[in-house]
Amino acid sequence: MKYYLIVGEASGDLHASRLMMSLKKYDANAQFRFFGGDLMREVGGERVRHYKELAYMGFVPVLLHLPTIFRNMRMCKEDIVKWKPDVVILVDYPGFNLSIAKFVHKNTKIPVYYYISPKIWAWKEWRIRSIKRDVNEMFSILPFEIPFYEKKHNYKIHYVGNPTAEEVDTFRQQYTESKAEFCERNGLSDKPIIAILAGSRKQEIKDNLPAMLEAAKHFEDYQMVVAGAPSIPDSYYSEYLDSKGAKIVKNETYKLLSHATVALVTSGTATLETALFNVPQVVCYETPLPRLIRFAFNHIIKVKYISLVNLIADKEIVQELLADRFKVYNIANELFKILPGKEGRETMLRNYEMVRARLGHLIAPDNAAAIMVDLLSNRNSEPVADETPLETSLGVSNVADETEYQ
Repeated sequence: MKYYLIVGEASGDLHASRLMMSLKKYDANAQFRFFGGDLMREVGGERVRHYKELAYMGFVPVLLHLPTIFRNMRMCKEDIVKWKPDVVILVDYPGFNLSIAKFVHKNTKIPVYYYISPKIWAWKEWRIRSIKRDVNEMFSILPFEIPFYEKKHNYKIHYVGNPTAEEVDTFRQQYTESKAEFCERNGLSDKPIIAILAGSRKQEIKDNLPAMLEAAKHFEDYQMVVAGAPSIPDSYYSEYLDSKGAKIVKNETYKLLSHATVALVTSGTATLETALFNVPQVVCYETPLPRLIRFAFNHIIKVKYISLVNLIADKEIVQELLADRFKVYNIANELFKILPGKEGRETMLRNYEMVRARLGHLIAPDNAAAIMVDLLSNRNSEPVADETPLETSLGVSNVADETEYQ
């Protein structure tokens, strides 16, 4: 069968590449065409566009690149119609992908599958209308999305397991390097490690890293080690690290977490990864206009927490220091509470066990691929029309929606 996949960032490239490998297990004749990245290309198939040509975040960058966004969206729609895949598989990235889903549903008989749901449970919940209308099957990797979709919105989904949990489990089973070997190889001391995961984008690092380092430097019996993001040059970190005595380790986040005693982490998948490595953590996230953000969090944003750990647990396991709570004193104080021998550390580690249990032990890409192939094999589909009124249907709507790509 023919699979057309669309991703918009590095994490999507990773998850889609693993899904493609799993699809090949269940469909020996699988053919791939995609908007994606280097990992997907390694699996095989034809890349139409690299995701880096799509990944514009924020209102101003989107406005500056509107011609490129329109051109890529039109090309994607035309390419889908021309290639006539058996299915279009969307991976997160809702601003672009929901527009594609709308077009495919309206103008073709091709089913649309969504792997890794957009975070509509946090904001833009109104997007459920287009999902119910335009997406045939939703494949979720977060267990708390089941009641959100099925009970609140009466939309049946597939929970296929969490790929991050499986990736961490696999790594921990295979990794054998000792802490002494890791430290010697990276020019670190033998002190216990405070791992600092300050984000993967320059703006996140600029906003969060200085305060995280300032808080961590008060713990003189520990060494500060920053997990360097692959796409950020070492020179960008230098101005922050040189004055604080911190070191950086690039492209080895899982190895760093394997040997860390505690961690300071920005929100995102990194919070879940840290929990799965059983490293007690403090979540830190600086925001502009902190009082306004706090008001929005209390009255507009639909969720009680920002970290995946707390969302999965449905209670506060890790402290979330964002907006008006993002202060050096608060970070240092919460870090102190989870050091070895402190009660907060043992409580957090016990709660981590519950989070891991809730994720289950399904292998997400394998499970998703098996369901997809089974659905497609049993589907009595009509042939895709040879002629589609492209001149009237390939337009781009909801331009303001393109400001969110996460």
